[in-house]
Amino acid sequence: MEDAVIATPMGIPLSRNDSVPHENALRKPPVVNARDIQLDTLRAIAVTLVLYSHFLAPGGSSFVGHLGVRLFFVLSGFLITRLLLEARDATQFEAGPALRSFYARRMIRIFPPYFAVLGLVWLASEQSRASFAWHALYLSNFWYALHDDWTPWLLCHFWSLSIEEQFYLAWPLIVLLAPRRRIEAITIGVIAFSLAYRFYWPITADPALARDLLPPASMDALGCGALLAVRRARGVDAPQWMRLGWPVLTVVFLFVVWSDPGPANSAWEWPRWALVQVLPLVPMLAIVAAFSNGLGGALGRLAELPPLLGLGRISYGVYLYHSILLACAVRAQSWIPVNVSEQGPGRFLVAGTATLVVASLSWVLFEKPLNSLKRYFPYVAPSRQRGASEARRFGAAPALDLRPTDRSRP
Repeated sequence: MEDAVIATPMGIPLSRNDSVPHENALRKPPVVNARDIQLDTLRAIAVTLVLYSHFLAPGGSSFVGHLGVRLFFVLSGFLITRLLLEARDATQFEAGPALRSFYARRMIRIFPPYFAVLGLVWLASEQSRASFAWHALYLSNFWYALHDDWTPWLLCHFWSLSIEEQFYLAWPLIVLLAPRRRIEAITIGVIAFSLAYRFYWPITADPALARDLLPPASMDALGCGALLAVRRARGVDAPQWMRLGWPVLTVVFLFVVWSDPGPANSAWEWPRWALVQVLPLVPMLAIVAAFSNGLGGALGRLAELPPLLGLGRISYGVYLYHSILLACAVRAQSWIPVNVSEQGPGRFLVAGTATLVVASLSWVLFEKPLNSLKRYFPYVAPSRQRGASEARRFGAAPALDLRPTDRSRP
C-alpha cells in the first residue's frame, strides 16, 4: 500500500501536458511539467490515511485507510498508463523492448525492499512461513481471500501491493499491444466489469474478504486513473461533470459513511458497501487531474511544501515497513513510556516516527541508489544509426527516453 506509483498501496515520470498527436503525425517529445511533483503530496495524503487507520483510529482500523489505498490505485493507473502511452507515441517505439524495459524498471523499483521485508518476516515470524510462497509470488490478496482471515497480520497490507503487481503484469500488454483507437473503450470496459463484479456478492449472500481483495474489486480505481491518462493522451481532460460534480459526490459519500449500516444482512448493508466503494472514485479522479495539472495560488504552494513532497517520495517504504515497525514497537512496550499496545496517540507517535525514519534511510541508502540502474532500461532505445547521429548534430531532437524521476513511486 506504489508510486508507489505506488501509488500499493505502490519511478513515475514528471507530467507532460502536451496532447499526443495522431500516430501518423509528426511526434515530438512531450514537455516536462515540473508541477507534477504535486502528486507526491497526494501520495503523502494517501499513506497518512493508512497510518491513521493502523496506528490511531478508534477500534483498531478505519475505512479512511482503505481510501488511502484506493487513492494509490488511481494514481498508479494514471501514471503507469501515461508512461506507456508516451512510450508508444515515440517515433522509435517498439513493443518488445518497451515491455522488457517496463518490467525491468518495475523490478528495480519494487522488488528489493519488498523481498527484504519478506525475508525479515520469514526469519522473525514462524506464523508467516506457511504463506511465504503466496507473498513471494505477489498472490497475497488470494491467500487472504481464500482463507477469509487476516493471518498472518504482519503481511496483511501486502494484498494491495499484490493487486498493483498483477495490474503491472497485464495492463502494459493492453496499452502497448492493443489497437490504439480501442484502448479507451477497453479501459471503460474494465471499469464497468469491476463495478458489475460488486453486484455478484449480494447474489451469493456471502460477505467475505474476497469481495475486496480479488483483482476485479480494485480495477475500477486503477481503471479510472488509466482513463484519465488515455483522455489526456488525446488532448482532453476529465469530463466537465466530474470536475464540477465531485464535491456533491463527496458529500453524498460522507453521508453514506456516517449512516447506520443497520444489522448484519440488512437490506441497506450491501447498497451501503457498494456506494462507499464507488462514490469516492470520481472525487479521486478529479483530484488527481487537478494535482497533475498543477494547482496554483495558496493551494499550489501548500501542495509543494517540502515535508509533504518528502513524505510522498518515501511513501512506498512507509507503506511497506509500517506494519513491521508497529510489531517491533508493541514488543518493546516495556521500554517505551507511552502506550503503543493499543490504538492511540502514543502508538501513532512512536510507530509513526520509527516508520518515517526507517523509510527515509531505506530511500537514501537502498532504494534511490538502486533506482539509478533504470537508466540502462530506456523505454525507447536511442538510435545508433548514422543518420540519427547526424540529425542530432544538426539540432534535431533525440529519440524519446522516458525516465521516471527519483521522486516517482511506481
